[in-house]
Amino acid sequence: MLYVGLTGGVGAGKSTAAAVLRDLGAVVVDADAIAREVVAPGSPGLAAVVAEFGQGVLGADGALDRPALGRVVFADPSRRRALEAVTHPLVLARTEQLVARAQAEDPSAVVVHDIPLLVELRRTDRYHLVLAVMADEEVRLRRLTRGRGMSDDDARARVAAQADDDARRAAADVLLDGSGSPEQLAEQLRALWTERLVPFEEHLRRGEQAPRPHRPVLVPPDPAWAAAGERLVARVARAAGDRALDVQHTGSTAVPGLLAKDCIDLQVVCPDLVTAREVAGDLRSAGLVAPPGEWWDQPTSRRGQGGEDYRRVPKAFAVNADPGRRVDCHVRDAANPEVREVLAFRDALRADPRAREAYALLKRGLAAKHHDIDGYAAGKTEFIAEVLARSS
Repeated sequence: MLYVGLTGGVGAGKSTAAAVLRDLGAVVVDADAIAREVVAPGSPGLAAVVAEFGQGVLGADGALDRPALGRVVFADPSRRRALEAVTHPLVLARTEQLVARAQAEDPSAVVVHDIPLLVELRRTDRYHLVLAVMADEEVRLRRLTRGRGMSDDDARARVAAQADDDARRAAADVLLDGSGSPEQLAEQLRALWTERLVPFEEHLRRGEQAPRPHRPVLVPPDPAWAAAGERLVARVARAAGDRALDVQHTGSTAVPGLLAKDCIDLQVVCPDLVTAREVAGDLRSAGLVAPPGEWWDQPTSRRGQGGEDYRRVPKAFAVNADPGRRVDCHVRDAANPEVREVLAFRDALRADPRAREAYALLKRGLAAKHHDIDGYAAGKTEFIAEVLARSS
Protein backbone atom coordinates (compact mmCIF):
# COMPACT_ATOMS: atom_id res chain seq x y z
CA MET A 1 0.00 0.00 0.00
CA LEU A 2 1.12 3.53 -0.77
CA TYR A 3 0.02 6.14 1.76
CA VAL A 4 -0.19 9.68 0.37
CA GLY A 5 -1.02 12.89 2.19
CA LEU A 6 -2.97 15.50 0.21
CA THR A 7 -3.21 19.04 1.51
CA GLY A 8 -3.70 22.61 0.36
CA GLY A 9 -4.97 25.90 1.64
CA VAL A 10 -8.70 26.53 1.68
CA GLY A 11 -9.84 27.46 -1.83
CA ALA A 12 -6.67 26.13 -3.50
CA GLY A 13 -8.33 23.18 -5.26
CA LYS A 14 -7.61 20.33 -2.86
CA SER A 15 -11.14 18.93 -3.09
CA THR A 16 -10.89 18.87 -6.87
CA ALA A 17 -7.59 17.03 -6.60
CA ALA A 18 -9.11 14.47 -4.21
CA ALA A 19 -12.00 13.83 -6.60
CA VAL A 20 -9.61 13.32 -9.54
CA LEU A 21 -7.46 10.90 -7.55
CA ARG A 22 -10.57 8.97 -6.51
CA ASP A 23 -11.60 8.68 -10.17
CA LEU A 24 -8.12 7.43 -11.04
CA GLY A 25 -8.47 4.61 -8.53
CA ALA A 26 -7.18 5.94 -5.22
CA VAL A 27 -8.90 5.18 -1.93
CA VAL A 28 -9.54 8.66 -0.53
CA VAL A 29 -9.85 9.10 3.23
CA ASP A 30 -11.52 12.48 3.76
CA ALA A 31 -10.42 14.22 6.97
CA ASP A 32 -13.28 16.73 6.78
CA ALA A 33 -15.83 13.93 6.50
CA ILE A 34 -14.27 12.20 9.49
CA ALA A 35 -14.24 15.48 11.42
CA ARG A 36 -18.01 15.74 10.84
CA GLU A 37 -18.56 12.11 11.74
CA VAL A 38 -16.87 12.34 15.14
CA VAL A 39 -19.12 15.27 16.18
CA ALA A 40 -22.37 13.87 14.75
CA PRO A 41 -25.53 14.31 16.88
CA GLY A 42 -25.44 12.01 19.87
CA SER A 43 -21.70 11.37 19.64
CA PRO A 44 -19.27 11.73 22.56
CA GLY A 45 -17.31 14.12 20.37
CA LEU A 46 -20.21 16.54 20.05
CA ALA A 47 -20.83 16.40 23.79
CA ALA A 48 -17.19 17.31 24.42
CA VAL A 49 -17.37 20.25 21.99
CA VAL A 50 -20.50 21.60 23.66
CA ALA A 51 -18.88 21.23 27.07
CA GLU A 52 -15.96 23.34 25.85
CA PHE A 53 -17.80 25.98 23.77
CA GLY A 54 -21.35 26.08 25.14
CA GLN A 55 -24.80 25.58 23.66
CA GLY A 56 -24.24 28.46 21.23
CA VAL A 57 -22.43 26.13 18.82
CA LEU A 58 -25.54 23.96 18.40
CA GLY A 59 -28.20 24.53 15.78
CA ALA A 60 -31.92 24.32 16.37
CA ASP A 61 -31.86 20.67 15.32
CA GLY A 62 -29.25 19.77 17.94
CA ALA A 63 -26.48 19.31 15.38
CA LEU A 64 -23.22 21.23 15.42
CA ASP A 65 -23.54 24.69 13.87
CA ARG A 66 -20.23 24.63 12.03
CA PRO A 67 -20.34 28.26 10.77
CA ALA A 68 -21.00 29.48 14.31
CA LEU A 69 -18.14 27.39 15.68
CA GLY A 70 -15.91 28.51 12.81
CA ARG A 71 -16.45 32.18 13.64
CA VAL A 72 -15.20 31.49 17.16
CA VAL A 73 -12.18 29.32 16.45
CA PHE A 74 -10.83 31.00 13.32
CA ALA A 75 -10.79 34.40 15.04
CA ASP A 76 -9.01 33.16 18.17
CA PRO A 77 -6.00 30.79 17.96
CA SER A 78 -6.39 29.72 21.58
CA ARG A 79 -9.97 28.62 20.98
CA ARG A 80 -8.91 26.81 17.81
CA ARG A 81 -6.34 24.88 19.83
CA ALA A 82 -9.02 24.02 22.37
CA LEU A 83 -11.21 22.57 19.60
CA GLU A 84 -8.28 20.62 18.18
CA ALA A 85 -7.55 19.12 21.59
CA VAL A 86 -11.08 17.70 21.60
CA THR A 87 -11.45 16.55 18.01
CA HIS A 88 -7.98 15.62 16.74
CA PRO A 89 -7.54 12.44 18.83
CA LEU A 90 -10.96 11.24 17.65
CA VAL A 91 -10.20 12.06 14.03
CA LEU A 92 -6.78 10.37 14.19
CA ALA A 93 -8.20 7.16 15.64
CA ARG A 94 -10.91 6.97 12.99
CA THR A 95 -8.41 7.75 10.22
CA GLU A 96 -6.11 4.94 11.30
CA GLN A 97 -9.07 2.57 11.31
CA LEU A 98 -10.08 3.49 7.75
CA VAL A 99 -6.51 3.28 6.41
CA ALA A 100 -6.05 -0.15 7.99
CA ARG A 101 -9.32 -1.29 6.44
CA ALA A 102 -8.27 -0.05 2.99
CA GLN A 103 -4.97 -1.92 3.21
CA ALA A 104 -6.68 -5.11 4.38
CA GLU A 105 -9.14 -4.97 1.48
CA ASP A 106 -6.47 -4.21 -1.14
CA PRO A 107 -2.76 -4.48 -0.26
CA SER A 108 -1.94 -2.71 -3.56
CA ALA A 109 -4.12 0.31 -2.82
CA VAL A 110 -2.97 3.89 -3.18
CA VAL A 111 -4.56 5.50 -0.13
CA VAL A 112 -4.85 9.29 -0.23
CA HIS A 113 -5.50 11.10 3.03
CA ASP A 114 -7.26 14.34 2.11
CA ILE A 115 -6.34 16.51 5.09
CA PRO A 116 -6.40 20.32 5.13
CA LEU A 117 -4.32 20.67 8.30
CA LEU A 118 -1.60 18.19 7.44
CA VAL A 119 1.16 20.80 7.72
CA GLU A 120 -0.26 22.41 10.83
CA LEU A 121 -0.46 19.04 12.60
CA ARG A 122 3.19 18.26 11.73
CA ARG A 123 2.40 14.71 10.72
CA THR A 124 3.99 14.68 7.29
CA ASP A 125 6.37 11.91 8.38
CA ARG A 126 3.45 9.44 8.43
CA TYR A 127 3.13 9.40 4.63
CA HIS A 128 5.20 7.95 1.83
CA LEU A 129 4.55 11.11 -0.15
CA VAL A 130 2.91 14.48 0.51
CA LEU A 131 1.09 16.43 -2.22
CA ALA A 132 0.18 20.08 -1.80
CA VAL A 133 -2.21 21.98 -4.05
CA MET A 134 -1.06 25.60 -4.30
CA ALA A 135 -2.86 28.72 -5.48
CA ASP A 136 -2.29 32.44 -5.06
CA GLU A 137 -4.02 33.97 -2.05
CA GLU A 138 -6.15 36.28 -4.17
CA VAL A 139 -7.39 33.34 -6.22
CA ARG A 140 -8.31 31.51 -3.03
CA LEU A 141 -10.09 34.54 -1.54
CA ARG A 142 -12.08 35.04 -4.73
CA ARG A 143 -13.19 31.41 -4.71
CA LEU A 144 -14.24 31.61 -1.07
CA THR A 145 -16.24 34.83 -1.41
CA ARG A 146 -17.79 34.17 -4.83
CA GLY A 147 -18.04 30.40 -4.80
CA ARG A 148 -18.83 29.73 -1.14
CA GLY A 149 -20.54 32.96 -0.20
CA MET A 150 -18.16 33.91 2.62
CA SER A 151 -17.69 37.49 3.64
CA ASP A 152 -14.31 38.97 2.83
CA ASP A 153 -13.40 39.12 6.53
CA ASP A 154 -14.36 35.49 7.12
CA ALA A 155 -12.43 34.37 4.04
CA ARG A 156 -9.29 36.23 5.09
CA ALA A 157 -9.54 34.87 8.65
CA ARG A 158 -9.87 31.34 7.29
CA VAL A 159 -6.80 31.74 5.06
CA ALA A 160 -4.76 33.38 7.82
CA ALA A 161 -5.56 30.56 10.25
CA GLN A 162 -3.83 27.99 8.05
CA ALA A 163 -0.17 27.34 7.28
CA ASP A 164 1.48 29.73 4.85
CA ASP A 165 2.75 28.78 1.41
CA ASP A 166 6.38 28.51 2.52
CA ALA A 167 5.46 25.91 5.13
CA ARG A 168 3.51 23.89 2.57
CA ARG A 169 6.37 24.01 0.08
CA ALA A 170 8.78 22.72 2.72
CA ALA A 171 6.41 19.93 3.76
CA ALA A 172 5.39 18.69 0.30
CA ASP A 173 7.18 16.29 -2.01
CA VAL A 174 4.97 17.35 -4.92
CA LEU A 175 3.51 20.80 -5.57
CA LEU A 176 0.40 20.96 -7.76
CA ASP A 177 -0.73 24.23 -9.35
CA GLY A 178 -4.37 24.78 -8.45
CA SER A 179 -4.62 28.37 -9.74
CA GLY A 180 -6.01 27.36 -13.12
CA SER A 181 -9.00 25.36 -14.25
CA PRO A 182 -10.05 22.02 -12.76
CA GLU A 183 -9.03 20.30 -16.00
CA GLN A 184 -5.52 21.78 -15.78
CA LEU A 185 -5.20 20.41 -12.27
CA ALA A 186 -6.56 17.05 -13.42
CA GLU A 187 -3.90 16.85 -16.15
CA GLN A 188 -1.17 17.24 -13.56
CA LEU A 189 -2.69 14.53 -11.40
CA ARG A 190 -3.13 12.05 -14.24
CA ALA A 191 0.56 12.37 -15.08
CA LEU A 192 1.53 12.05 -11.42
CA TRP A 193 -0.65 8.95 -11.01
CA THR A 194 0.80 7.17 -14.04
CA GLU A 195 4.42 8.22 -13.75
CA ARG A 196 4.95 8.22 -10.01
CA LEU A 197 2.19 7.02 -7.68
CA VAL A 198 1.36 3.70 -9.33
CA PRO A 199 5.02 2.73 -9.95
CA PHE A 200 5.94 3.81 -6.41
CA GLU A 201 3.29 1.51 -4.94
CA GLU A 202 4.39 -1.39 -7.13
CA HIS A 203 8.08 -1.01 -6.29
CA LEU A 204 7.31 -0.66 -2.59
CA ARG A 205 5.03 -3.70 -2.47
CA ARG A 206 7.58 -5.82 -4.35
CA GLY A 207 10.49 -4.54 -2.30
CA GLU A 208 12.38 -3.35 -5.35
CA GLN A 209 14.44 -0.28 -6.14
CA ALA A 210 13.03 2.25 -8.58
CA PRO A 211 15.03 2.53 -11.82
CA ARG A 212 17.93 4.97 -11.77
CA PRO A 213 20.84 5.99 -14.01
CA HIS A 214 23.79 3.59 -14.06
CA ARG A 215 26.29 6.37 -14.71
CA PRO A 216 26.99 9.51 -12.67
CA VAL A 217 24.75 12.35 -13.84
CA LEU A 218 25.53 15.66 -12.15
CA VAL A 219 22.98 18.47 -11.90
CA PRO A 220 23.21 22.07 -10.65
CA PRO A 221 22.57 22.62 -6.94
CA ASP A 222 18.88 22.61 -6.06
CA PRO A 223 17.71 24.64 -3.03
CA ALA A 224 14.88 22.12 -2.60
CA TRP A 225 17.35 19.37 -1.62
CA ALA A 226 17.53 20.66 1.96
CA ALA A 227 13.77 20.37 2.53
CA ALA A 228 13.68 16.98 0.79
CA GLY A 229 16.42 15.81 3.14
CA GLU A 230 14.49 17.01 6.17
CA ARG A 231 11.34 15.17 5.07
CA LEU A 232 13.23 11.95 4.47
CA VAL A 233 15.12 12.20 7.75
CA ALA A 234 11.82 12.59 9.58
CA ARG A 235 10.28 9.56 7.82
CA VAL A 236 13.29 7.36 8.41
CA ALA A 237 13.58 8.44 12.04
CA ARG A 238 9.92 7.58 12.60
CA ALA A 239 10.32 4.19 10.93
CA ALA A 240 13.50 3.34 12.83
CA GLY A 241 12.24 4.58 16.19
CA ASP A 242 14.59 4.27 19.14
CA ARG A 243 16.76 1.79 17.24
CA ALA A 244 18.37 4.78 15.51
CA LEU A 245 20.89 6.75 17.51
CA ASP A 246 21.11 9.41 14.81
CA VAL A 247 19.63 10.15 11.37
CA GLN A 248 21.12 12.87 9.15
CA HIS A 249 21.16 14.16 5.59
CA THR A 250 24.69 13.67 4.25
CA GLY A 251 26.49 13.70 0.92
CA SER A 252 26.70 16.45 -1.69
CA THR A 253 22.99 17.34 -1.65
CA ALA A 254 23.45 18.28 2.02
CA VAL A 255 26.01 20.95 1.04
CA PRO A 256 24.33 24.18 -0.18
CA GLY A 257 25.59 25.37 -3.56
CA LEU A 258 27.35 22.14 -4.55
CA LEU A 259 26.49 20.35 -7.78
CA ALA A 260 25.64 16.69 -7.22
CA LYS A 261 23.87 13.62 -8.44
CA ASP A 262 20.18 14.24 -7.77
CA CYS A 263 20.19 11.83 -4.85
CA ILE A 264 19.51 12.38 -1.17
CA ASP A 265 22.06 10.53 0.94
CA LEU A 266 21.04 9.64 4.47
CA GLN A 267 23.03 8.18 7.32
CA VAL A 268 21.32 6.17 10.05
CA VAL A 269 23.44 5.19 13.04
CA CYS A 270 22.46 2.11 15.06
CA PRO A 271 24.03 0.52 18.14
CA ASP A 272 25.28 -2.53 16.22
CA LEU A 273 25.30 -4.13 12.80
CA VAL A 274 22.49 -6.58 13.59
CA THR A 275 20.20 -3.67 14.45
CA ALA A 276 21.39 -1.74 11.38
CA ARG A 277 20.38 -4.59 9.09
CA GLU A 278 17.05 -4.92 10.84
CA VAL A 279 16.36 -1.19 10.44
CA ALA A 280 17.31 -1.20 6.75
CA GLY A 281 14.72 -3.91 6.18
CA ASP A 282 12.04 -1.99 8.09
CA LEU A 283 12.03 1.29 6.16
CA ARG A 284 9.09 0.63 3.84
CA SER A 285 6.94 3.05 5.82
CA ALA A 286 9.53 5.67 4.80
CA GLY A 287 9.32 4.60 1.14
CA LEU A 288 12.66 2.77 1.14
CA VAL A 289 13.55 -0.86 0.45
CA ALA A 290 16.65 -2.93 1.22
CA PRO A 291 18.22 -4.30 -1.98
CA PRO A 292 19.74 -7.79 -1.85
CA GLY A 293 23.43 -8.34 -1.28
CA GLU A 294 26.16 -7.35 1.14
CA TRP A 295 27.20 -3.71 1.53
CA TRP A 296 30.49 -2.22 2.67
CA ASP A 297 32.29 1.01 3.47
CA GLN A 298 35.99 1.67 3.00
CA PRO A 299 36.70 4.37 5.59
CA THR A 300 39.52 6.77 4.83
CA SER A 301 40.99 6.15 8.29
CA ARG A 302 41.64 2.51 7.33
CA ARG A 303 43.66 3.22 4.22
CA GLY A 304 46.97 1.41 4.26
CA GLN A 305 45.87 -1.00 6.99
CA GLY A 306 46.34 -4.36 5.29
CA GLY A 307 44.53 -5.68 2.23
CA GLU A 308 41.20 -4.67 0.79
CA ASP A 309 39.19 -7.03 2.98
CA TYR A 310 40.75 -5.53 6.08
CA ARG A 311 39.76 -2.02 5.04
CA ARG A 312 36.14 -2.92 4.30
CA VAL A 313 33.58 -2.33 7.03
CA PRO A 314 30.11 -3.90 6.65
CA LYS A 315 26.97 -1.79 6.71
CA ALA A 316 23.29 -2.06 5.76
CA PHE A 317 21.68 -0.15 2.92
CA ALA A 318 18.25 0.95 1.68
CA VAL A 319 17.15 2.78 -1.46
CA ASN A 320 14.12 4.52 -2.90
CA ALA A 321 11.06 2.73 -4.24
CA ASP A 322 9.83 6.16 -5.36
CA PRO A 323 10.69 6.79 -9.05
CA GLY A 324 10.53 10.53 -8.44
CA ARG A 325 13.11 10.88 -5.68
CA ARG A 326 16.41 8.99 -5.58
CA VAL A 327 17.62 8.12 -2.06
CA ASP A 328 20.66 6.20 -0.76
CA CYS A 329 20.24 5.39 2.92
CA HIS A 330 23.41 4.09 4.60
CA VAL A 331 22.60 2.30 7.86
CA ARG A 332 25.76 1.93 9.94
CA ASP A 333 26.70 0.66 13.35
CA ALA A 334 28.10 3.24 15.75
CA ALA A 335 31.61 1.74 15.67
CA ASN A 336 31.96 2.18 11.90
CA PRO A 337 34.60 4.90 11.26
CA GLU A 338 32.58 6.05 8.23
CA VAL A 339 29.94 7.46 10.62
CA ARG A 340 32.27 10.23 11.69
CA GLU A 341 33.97 10.66 8.33
CA VAL A 342 30.84 11.36 6.25
CA LEU A 343 29.71 14.02 8.73
CA ALA A 344 33.17 15.57 8.96
CA PHE A 345 33.49 15.74 5.17
CA ARG A 346 30.02 17.26 4.76
CA ASP A 347 30.69 19.88 7.43
CA ALA A 348 34.12 20.73 6.01
CA LEU A 349 32.59 21.39 2.59
CA ARG A 350 29.86 23.52 4.13
CA ALA A 351 32.47 25.64 5.90
CA ASP A 352 35.08 25.96 3.13
CA PRO A 353 34.09 27.58 -0.22
CA ARG A 354 37.46 26.70 -1.77
CA ALA A 355 37.04 23.03 -0.90
CA ARG A 356 33.55 23.10 -2.41
CA GLU A 357 34.84 24.61 -5.64
CA ALA A 358 37.68 22.11 -5.89
CA TYR A 359 35.34 19.21 -5.20
CA ALA A 360 32.87 20.40 -7.84
CA LEU A 361 35.67 20.63 -10.40
CA LEU A 362 36.89 17.13 -9.53
CA LYS A 363 33.39 15.70 -9.78
CA ARG A 364 32.83 17.20 -13.22
CA GLY A 365 36.02 15.61 -14.45
CA LEU A 366 35.23 12.21 -12.95
CA ALA A 367 31.67 12.21 -14.31
CA ALA A 368 33.01 12.90 -17.79
CA LYS A 369 35.65 10.18 -17.47
CA HIS A 370 33.74 7.37 -15.80
CA HIS A 371 30.61 5.70 -17.10
CA ASP A 372 30.01 3.74 -13.91
CA ILE A 373 29.21 4.84 -10.36
CA ASP A 374 31.98 2.75 -8.77
CA GLY A 375 34.73 4.34 -10.84
CA TYR A 376 33.33 7.80 -10.19
CA ALA A 377 33.21 7.15 -6.43
CA ALA A 378 36.73 5.66 -6.29
CA GLY A 379 38.15 8.72 -8.03
CA LYS A 380 37.07 10.94 -5.12
CA THR A 381 38.91 8.98 -2.44
CA GLU A 382 42.16 10.96 -2.39
CA PHE A 383 40.37 14.31 -2.27
CA ILE A 384 38.14 13.19 0.61
CA ALA A 385 41.20 11.97 2.55
CA GLU A 386 42.91 15.34 2.08
CA VAL A 387 39.87 17.31 3.26
CA LEU A 388 39.45 15.07 6.30
CA ALA A 389 43.15 15.40 7.17
CA ARG A 390 42.90 19.20 7.08
CA SER A 391 39.72 19.26 9.18
CA SER A 392 40.92 16.83 11.86
